[in-house]
Amino acid sequence: MVSAFERESGKIVSFKVGRRTNKTLKVVINTLINSDCKTIYTDKLKNYKSLIDKTIHRTKLRGTNHIERAHLTLRTHLKRLNRKTIAFSKSVIMLNAVLKIYFWG
Repeated sequence: MVSAFERESGKIVSFKVGRRTNKTLKVVINTLINSDCKTIYTDKLKNYKSLIDKTIHRTKLRGTNHIERAHLTLRTHLKRLNRKTIAFSKSVIMLNAVLKIYFWG
């Protein structure tokens, strides 16, 4: 799962379920670029270099800790993300719907 948080409020701006490929990352990054954000903080994944302009891209030590913490909370609270439960969702459509309800419901 790839997600983008607003730095001040901590709210989810955009997310996409899937592996961290260029196609998946581009969906979230395009949302950020279209909203005229000033800086984008990421981890040091090589794919970001080709997708984000150097003037707004920042990689900072522990700069994405809040995002990692939020993903851990999701895995803990939403049983649909955990394979060992009976409520596990194999369908990406169902998983997207549950996450939208969780974030914006």
